[in-house]
Amino acid sequence: MLKIQKTANGHVVFTLSGRMTAENITELETLVRSEKNGRGIVLDIKDLTLVNQEAVGFLDRCEGDGIALKNCPAYIREWIKRQRGGS
Repeated sequence: MLKIQKTANGHVVFTLSGRMTAENITELETLVRSEKNGRGIVLDIKDLTLVNQEAVGFLDRCEGDGIALKNCPAYIREWIKRQRGGS
């Protein structure tokens, strides 16, 4: 189960904890789109315990769209890097 907490202080921070799977992506996309009003968006993913391929793809797309990934665990960062074709 994925838990999402939102805070705002100049920019919007979504703190994600738990398991992130393909089923969560639609909800997160909706939340992110609803906040695209000039404020910066941050996904704090320190407490993610499990992600799958679709979730990593979503995080990669978010970063490409200018959304910051805060506290990104090393294994997720490496997965994103590999998905982009890096070594």
